[in-house]
This record gives sequence, structure tokens and C-alpha cells, in this order.
Amino acid sequence: MNPDDPDAATPGVLVSSSRVELQQLMLPADANPLGSIHGGAVLKLIDSAAAVVGWRHARGPVVTARLDDISFLRPVSVGNLLVVKASANAAWRTSIEVGVRVEAEDLSTGGRWHVASAYVIMVAVDAQGKPRPVPPVKVETQEDERRFTAAQQRRVARAS
Repeated sequence: MNPDDPDAATPGVLVSSSRVELQQLMLPADANPLGSIHGGAVLKLIDSAAAVVGWRHARGPVVTARLDDISFLRPVSVGNLLVVKASANAAWRTSIEVGVRVEAEDLSTGGRWHVASAYVIMVAVDAQGKPRPVPPVKVETQEDERRFTAAQQRRVARAS
């Protein structure tokens, strides 16, 4: 850390330091009899990616408190690569909103398509499973700022 850097003194965790991308090949065990991937397999990867982001941000264990509305936009088939991108949008006293985008890739053509998006609220917990404080999110880009502002608006809407 450079002590002459004015951003070095700003508290928080950089969005880029907790961002994650998971990739997994979809196999027959992940599918229904028609060869389409179960929604539950996609949800599990969403939750796993959000947990990694939350743990990195909080530097400790997190649990899933909420998964906002999710729609499956296009099907995923056996043999497709599922790509799950996640990053912290905002953090409050003990919780972190993680934005997750899921894409599928046809490995034969390289074509990609949007499968689903979700907002997952992770809560940091201590050794006794009780909520514990988390640091704020430190935005780096205009896109981070847009996501941060939208997360604040979603938080207000959830509370009403």
C-alpha cells in the first residue's frame, strides 16, 4: 500500500478484490430427462459464487440470507459450460449484496448467452453463527458506482 495514495486511507474493500468467476461443465448428472440443466444446479452455482464473494469481502464465513427474484432466460444443455460471474454491489452493517450473472457457452461454437441474473444477500457470521460487521464496498469504476446506487435502492425497496 502506498501511503501517498489518497485512496489508501479510504476504508472498505475494493470490488475487484472479491470478484469471482466460476466455470463448470454441465454433465448428465446436472440434467433432467430432456437434457436440460436443472434450475437447482444453476442456483447452487449462483449461491457458491456469492459465498466466495461474501467470504472474500468479509474475510470470514458468510451465509445466504436472501436470493432475489430469478428468471431462467434460456435453457442450458448437457455439454455447455456454465459461467457464473459475481461481485459485491454494496455492504451494510453485517450484510453484502452480491450481484450474479450466469451465462452458458457452447464450447463447439464459442457462442455465449445470458441464462440468469440474481442478487444474493450474504450475512457475515462469527464462530457462534451470529452476524458480525463487514467493511463497506469500495467502488472503483462507474459501473461499480451504478451497481452500488442500484443496490441501495433495492435495499430501500426490500424494507418497504
